[in-house]
Amino acid sequence: MRRGFAVRCGAMIGLAALVAAIPVSARAQEVTEVRLGRAFGIAQLPFMVMENRRLVEQELTSMGAKAPKVVWMTLGGGNVLNDALLTGELHFAVGGTTAFLVPWNRTRGTGYEIKGVAAMSSTPMLLVTRNPAVRSIADFSATDKIALPAVKVSIQAVTLQMAAAKMFGRGQEFRLDPFTVSLPHPDATAAVVSGQSEVNSHFSAPPYSDRELKADGVRLIMNSYDVVGKNTTLNLVYATSKFRDANPVVFRAVLAALKSAIELINKDHATAAQIYLDMTKERSSPQDIVAVLGDPQIVFTVTPINVMKYAQFMHEIGTLKTLPASWKDLFFEDIHGEPGS
Repeated sequence: MRRGFAVRCGAMIGLAALVAAIPVSARAQEVTEVRLGRAFGIAQLPFMVMENRRLVEQELTSMGAKAPKVVWMTLGGGNVLNDALLTGELHFAVGGTTAFLVPWNRTRGTGYEIKGVAAMSSTPMLLVTRNPAVRSIADFSATDKIALPAVKVSIQAVTLQMAAAKMFGRGQEFRLDPFTVSLPHPDATAAVVSGQSEVNSHFSAPPYSDRELKADGVRLIMNSYDVVGKNTTLNLVYATSKFRDANPVVFRAVLAALKSAIELINKDHATAAQIYLDMTKERSSPQDIVAVLGDPQIVFTVTPINVMKYAQFMHEIGTLKTLPASWKDLFFEDIHGEPGS
């Protein structure tokens, strides 16, 4: 990772300031390398397949284009990915729906507008705990620590807010926020499984939730599909309009590579599982990952599903100032033919 990038991430300056800080002359340059970023988890598998099989390079070659260098980065959360995208350290980011909606709203109408390229995965998020006194979200108290990728803004945090509003009534959306802590999924899983940490609960997705539920004393409290709806998009890919306009061939190649990766995953779970283990070095068995991929609740698709439900809720609570008229307002027209929602 570049030193300048680390300094910027540490500074955590606002999105608007980042956009203003990008020199105009630098914004219009063609790329000599394309940089793609992701976070953790099996929901990010299509990007892992793209990297492992060099699918972006293959698509560019098939288009007769000279392939730029393809660089992959694994970063720790939506805020970091968004900052990197706006500074030009990344050209494509994959993150949760809510992590995307905030910069979409803040960059609308600017020369560096962020829009969705495509959905990537629909995966249920499972809230688990090892506190025997907790039977539902109503039982959480100040003695509990619920780990999620980023407090208040991650898709897990917003889904928890939606669940609170559903259980306790409108105006109670943020009731559980004081009990949440930001922690990467691998670290949170280790904490919950060990039972030796103040972090006793975790809102994540497979394979982390699967690993936790196999541990003694850990049980399921909530499935996100019960809050938002079946097959709701968890992760999607997004980029800036500026990059797409300046690099149309690379943009088309990345989208085509994403579709090819999803096709491979859906057709060959065994190969996809081995790629996941090769890329992550996790200590799961291929059989365990194949079982995860065979779960009918896990869907890999470029079609956005229930994205507007998050946009509507975030608009109602004031997190999102602008309500998109439809899901198509959020995405580039390349996927407008999909039956999104």
